[in-house]
Amino acid sequence: QVQLVESGGGLVQPGGSLRLSCQASGLISGIYNMEWHRQAPGKRRELVASITPTGRINYANFVEGRFTASRDNAKNTAALQMNSLKSEDTALYYCNYRRGAAPGYWGQGTQVTVSS
Repeated sequence: QVQLVESGGGLVQPGGSLRLSCQASGLISGIYNMEWHRQAPGKRRELVASITPTGRINYANFVEGRFTASRDNAKNTAALQMNSLKSEDTALYYCNYRRGAAPGYWGQGTQVTVSS
């Protein structure tokens, strides 16, 4: 049974930092694309960052160099370091492992709230 568990979310002031983690189990994570998505209230889910099995990383335009995605295939973990957080980064953040066009596997999400 595949399970993805996100952690690390919380309440942070604008300009602050958070580090999200995703622990995968029940799959060989190294053969999957790994993605971070987020969904703000009333908005569609959007892609934040993606990492291929070989480590190529792409970020959404809105990241603007503030976030760093990483993965450790040996440990079946992934992380998203988020710096210079803005109020518009407030959302539920999900990790996703997928292959090709298949929807893949999703975690339950971790809430990030950026507010003063």
